[in-house]
Amino acid sequence: MNPLTRFIEKRFMAPTRSMKASQFEELQPSGGEVVLLGDSITAGGAWHEWFPDARVLNRGIDGDTTDGILARLSTVLRGDPSKVFLLIGTNDLALKRPREEIAANVGEIVRRIRAGGEGPELVVQSVMPRHEKFSTRIRDLNQEYELLVARFDAQYLDLWPALSDDQSSLKPEFTLDDLHLTGAGYRTWANVLEPHVTVSKGQVS
Repeated sequence: MNPLTRFIEKRFMAPTRSMKASQFEELQPSGGEVVLLGDSITAGGAWHEWFPDARVLNRGIDGDTTDGILARLSTVLRGDPSKVFLLIGTNDLALKRPREEIAANVGEIVRRIRAGGEGPELVVQSVMPRHEKFSTRIRDLNQEYELLVARFDAQYLDLWPALSDDQSSLKPEFTLDDLHLTGAGYRTWANVLEPHVTVSKGQVS
């Protein structure tokens, strides 16, 4: 991390994440909600409008990593959500963390959410495509995710067929910065999620 990036992280990003996480600590969900959990890509979704007939909670925080998710997982599970949709890892990759370390963190997140099979239904989404230069590392990490979810009776949801172009990049019509999504990108993602969000408990295949 170069000095400017380190300054921005310490002065702005870390306090912003902490303040957002503290808001979630103050909230008391009624129970049974569908939780969307992740970083800025999740945080940017207008989920109440994409899924108007579902009780959804947006628990995305800009710049979050697998460490951040682990640190705030107790507030995510408050109120006993019915389902959790997890999307995390792209910021860890940008920070050049080893794939095995990221996968180990996600494995611990999955273990805690599933709570020995008694926790909410869990859908681990593949890390989305971004610029082509990230494609190999993202695919390798997604393979790790796909293997680990089976150990905890969770589901893996591959977003690449809907979002990736022929060069293994995020489709240009879905982004302006090779990472975050435009409205068209969110619509496509919501279409992939919709049958899993709205299906009755116990019926996610």
